Amino acid sequence: MPKSINILDKEYLQWINDLKVRFRRSQIKAATKVNQEVLQFYWELGRDIVEMHVEDRWGESVIKQLAIDLKRELPEASGLSRSNLYYIKKFYLLYSQHDIKVQQVVGQIEDKNIPQLVGQIVAPEISTLENNNQQNAKAILFSVPWGHHIKIIEKCKGDVKKALFYIQETVENGWSRDVLLNMLSTDLYSRKGKALTNFKQTLPDAMSDLAQELTREPYNFAFTGITGQYNERLLKNALLDNISHFLIELGTGFAYVGKEYRLQVGEKENFIDLLFYNLNLSCYVVIEVKIGTFAFADVGQLGGYVVACNHQLRKVGRDNPTIGLLICKEKDRIQAQYALESSSQPLGISEYDLEKFYPEKVEGTIPTIEEIETKLGLIEMQNDTSK
Repeated sequence: MPKSINILDKEYLQWINDLKVRFRRSQIKAATKVNQEVLQFYWELGRDIVEMHVEDRWGESVIKQLAIDLKRELPEASGLSRSNLYYIKKFYLLYSQHDIKVQQVVGQIEDKNIPQLVGQIVAPEISTLENNNQQNAKAILFSVPWGHHIKIIEKCKGDVKKALFYIQETVENGWSRDVLLNMLSTDLYSRKGKALTNFKQTLPDAMSDLAQELTREPYNFAFTGITGQYNERLLKNALLDNISHFLIELGTGFAYVGKEYRLQVGEKENFIDLLFYNLNLSCYVVIEVKIGTFAFADVGQLGGYVVACNHQLRKVGRDNPTIGLLICKEKDRIQAQYALESSSQPLGISEYDLEKFYPEKVEGTIPTIEEIETKLGLIEMQNDTSK
């Protein structure tokens, strides 16, 4: 008789898990390749429309007729309506001005396992898309779903640098379409990395640039729903009641540690407004929220909290220096600059806005409890590749 298999055998169970992971990867790879093939076709179709001057040759109504003819010849094909054909033309016009020569893209990147269409896009590490080499630029451009491209085309209105910024952010952060629309609507392009900081003077070069890019000016807190009078406690509670929105607004890799986090310094208790850990920077981030105008004393308090975190929470060799961020209603820029120059701690000062639009549904890449605990060394790394 054949030997029965013990389904509790670790080697057998591991094999089953490996098969599950491989199957899911194959599904993602298939979906990715379909998207790449479609976008390559769209690129070539847009190029034909532009380079053949079809509207000049056959009149302005040719796009409408083209949609009818393509539907007749390709009844199984979707995405070839008149309105989509105009987007396809704009798609080519927008990115061809950046000299992205897209040829045989699918063959170049089909093995890179870029899992788009599931909100978890992974791409090569890059500084900026527009300065990246052509092969990576092609891979990144074609890894973004067409629905995302339409939103970028609509909002960027021919500004290729702005469009490339949102393409790169989508790829690096795995933005869903809702999150992308949120970032477009709140003009992240103009806000990202704009906070006033002293990071260049207080952090190593590699860390200072990344830390600066994670800042915003202003931070958009409209998701709190606050419209009338409020105090600091109400604002902080509203931020935490909408923690998913708050983490997305803060940027990539932030994980919540605590509110009014207690630190005993000497004989006195101190309470940090909000404490986070950033997985990308591998450091604690102290955030103080002020509903009034910035004052010199605010930097002294924030700097003290940063030093206390370095002494009591930071693990040397694992964590980078703690960063402090003061988010206030308004500031005098010169006064804020003077205050930052007076501090030896890495600090940033920014304002917040309660008035801009945020869509109701926001999804994105937020660190899980397991990820933050792993980074802090509280639990062992779990191999959860199904996420």
